[in-house]
Amino acid sequence: MTRKQALDDPQIAATAWARFRRIMAWMALGGALCVGLALLFLHWWAGRLPIHMVIATILGVWLTFMLGTGLMALTFLSSGTGHDEQVMDRLKDEAPLDD
Repeated sequence: MTRKQALDDPQIAATAWARFRRIMAWMALGGALCVGLALLFLHWWAGRLPIHMVIATILGVWLTFMLGTGLMALTFLSSGTGHDEQVMDRLKDEAPLDD
């Protein structure tokens, strides 16, 4: 029987995904703070904002923030659980590093 590695092990996977959800929850609050700061700046710079601009700002800033956060959190999840080490490089032996 082979030993389960990385996210194949249910205990490691549960811990890793709980950490991922915790990071994303905190970053959602950070994104809300960024949205608030962006709206305050726009109000200071341009005065009263139309509702469509407020909605677009909220969606644009928060979704952009969460997309970046989610991708980085998945990178840390993959690296931190050893999932990256399981990848086999099939081209490693084909091309020499020195020219």
